[in-house]
Amino acid sequence: MRVLYLHQYFTTPDMGGGTRSYELARRFVAAGHTVNMITARRQGTRNRAWERTTEGGITVDWRWIPYSNTMGHSRRILAFLRYAASSTARAIRLGGDVVYASSTPLTVAIPGVVASLLRRIPLVFEVRDLWPEGPVAVGALRNPVLIWGGRILERIAYKRAAHVVALSPGMAESIAASGTPCNRISVVPNGCDIEFFASVNENSPELSAVVPDLAGRPVVLYAGALGAVNGVTYVADIAAEMLRCGNSTAFVVMGEGVEKPAIRRHAEELGVLNRNFFLLDARPKKDMPWVFASATLVISVVIDNEMMWKNSANKFFDGLAAGRPVVINHEGWQADLLRSAGAGLVVPPCDPVQAAAEIGAFLASSGMIRSASEAAARLARERFDRDGQAAKVWEIVEGAVKARRERRRIA
Repeated sequence: MRVLYLHQYFTTPDMGGGTRSYELARRFVAAGHTVNMITARRQGTRNRAWERTTEGGITVDWRWIPYSNTMGHSRRILAFLRYAASSTARAIRLGGDVVYASSTPLTVAIPGVVASLLRRIPLVFEVRDLWPEGPVAVGALRNPVLIWGGRILERIAYKRAAHVVALSPGMAESIAASGTPCNRISVVPNGCDIEFFASVNENSPELSAVVPDLAGRPVVLYAGALGAVNGVTYVADIAAEMLRCGNSTAFVVMGEGVEKPAIRRHAEELGVLNRNFFLLDARPKKDMPWVFASATLVISVVIDNEMMWKNSANKFFDGLAAGRPVVINHEGWQADLLRSAGAGLVVPPCDPVQAAAEIGAFLASSGMIRSASEAAARLARERFDRDGQAAKVWEIVEGAVKARRERRRIA
């Protein structure tokens, strides 16, 4: 089967960021199918022409469209529209047996829907973040024209899609509330690359080699985006309280984003920067096994907004895959999961004193750390193994193609 895969933010292990599309697509290829990925090259030499490479057996068509999460909203929207325009023409030309379009941005629905209509092939639409519902809820999108346009495009995408893949139960509920039948919605969260994170050995690097002050100290790691919705200044607040209490725990924040300068300033003002709070540059995905292996706990935080409870953060699943307890500061399905499995902590979103106390007590108990680590690894293995996730997605893709062929046969 030929899969036309649309994802503006496609990332390989040599790049920074989540690799869900790479991991799914390479498994499709390993099963004997052909995958043509249409994506954007966000950095590197300016080149207006399409470039083709092969990544893990995936045929990847790249178009140079600069993008960074440090950009303002206007420049981001322009990048989204440029990708939508160029990838539409490319998708129509390439064709396939099915279109798999992964959002965000929501504008990926444009080439997905158009290619589906003109090439008469089914569309499977993957929703990683709710748009425009999410940006509106957190105040990132206020322009009424853009909100209206986003809602129209959202409805078109859901209506045209043979099936919608949501990355969390909360996202699926919102999609159903828009009028999409539940039998056309499936939840397939981010997955755990267990073998990848098990690749660490005695020769692997350690974070203490990058930051010598980490040697011999418990490490709480945040590895991910530093955007406005992530609320990473809260990690510095917790670090300040831990320092005040004389706790030796070190907090490491590794990533890039528009809020990075503000996080640095906040940590400096609190007096924790380079004392028990360390702000590091992002690293490629291939480095994450040894980075996570250097951590005692993995932390995933967001701003205090109920919409964020529906997220499916990569760092959460990477922590599980690495067999590390995970700390989050919000409610929702991930909080329920951690509590029921005993795989980590759920700390309050706006109370760094209480959060520090709970994290400190957890780190003081080797038994709790060991038990939660085992529970995290068990969750990764039994619930979120990437092979199983890919199989679920492929079943959806194959079902969409079979249903389309059956309708044609009857007609």
